[in-house]
Amino acid sequence: MRQLTTDHLSKILADHGPPCISIYQPTHRLRPDNLQDPIRYRNLLSAVEESLRRQYPAREIQALLTPFQQLANDEEFWRLRTEGLAILGAPGVFQIFELQRPVKETVTVADSFHVKPLLRILQSADRFQILSLNRHRVKLYEGNRDAIDPVELTSIPTTITEALGNELTEPHQTVASYGMEGGSGKAMFHGHGSANEEVDIDMERFFRVVDRNILEHHSRPSGLPLMLAALKEYHGPFRQISRNPLLMKESLQVNPEALNLEQLRLQAWKKIEPLYLQRLAELVATYELALSRQMGTDDIEEVAAAAAAGRVGSLLVDADREVAGSVDPETGQVTFSAPGQPATGDILDDLAELVFRKKGAVVVVPNNRMPTATGVAATYRY
Repeated sequence: MRQLTTDHLSKILADHGPPCISIYQPTHRLRPDNLQDPIRYRNLLSAVEESLRRQYPAREIQALLTPFQQLANDEEFWRLRTEGLAILGAPGVFQIFELQRPVKETVTVADSFHVKPLLRILQSADRFQILSLNRHRVKLYEGNRDAIDPVELTSIPTTITEALGNELTEPHQTVASYGMEGGSGKAMFHGHGSANEEVDIDMERFFRVVDRNILEHHSRPSGLPLMLAALKEYHGPFRQISRNPLLMKESLQVNPEALNLEQLRLQAWKKIEPLYLQRLAELVATYELALSRQMGTDDIEEVAAAAAAGRVGSLLVDADREVAGSVDPETGQVTFSAPGQPATGDILDDLAELVFRKKGAVVVVPNNRMPTATGVAATYRY
């Protein structure tokens, strides 16, 4: 699974030359349900092609469509899926994101990408990562309360051999000669450091490479809490060298290789859930304190005006609610619509995107944990 980060979203939100194609599709992990996924994708792609051909000459769109068409015929890709897909393309851009929650089937061809489903998933409060580690190999998983998947480690070494290469240490030995002048006597070998000490040196150096690369390429970009899953003897050495501020105190002292994904998720979530609930309670308490000081609101139109002005420091959004309509990002003007109308947007998604663009914090919260009935709870910066 390719990790989705705020950096990805920021780049997607940057200006791109049109047309920008956004395809969202629910997918399935298991047979026989997953057999329909490539068929549904081809239908969505047909809708994209029809929309493009109405607006652009055929010679201009073929290069844009080629990676989408190649994906339709990639049998291996469609064999292993998660709960959803986001496939985005524009001139010089083609990105696929595997999603751990279902999304509505959507096709958009416009001057910019449709990113609201990605924003909702990215800002969900229950996401975490697991570092599976032993002295020879490292794996990274990303999950939430419902699912967990391996993360592609394309930028970092995953084994001790890849990490240390020719620098793998061997037992240090020196040779000394005794007995005859000029050192021509019998050679005697003296070892400095046992084999176990050399193995420990290699392990520590490997752990340092792992810690540095996980922090740089995954923890910092994602901002997600990281749980260590390893046998007991590896926890102390790794924590001693780790400089990762997102490494959790809570951990799994198990052999992660002996667990399937669902067992790993269940054991991790059992420890993460209390922290998740505590975080939600703290977010709600912060909002309620701000509200009491007239530094917060749940009024949608007030939130929109403040968001457009860059005043919203944090925004809680109801994960299970939609409010039909749209928000003008320049003025903050809200236009409400009747639910179910063609091309009706979601005001809550517009607000989340607007706050994100203004560098505010957005957290998507389950309905039963929201402190308001409107679907939003905003805390002001000033």
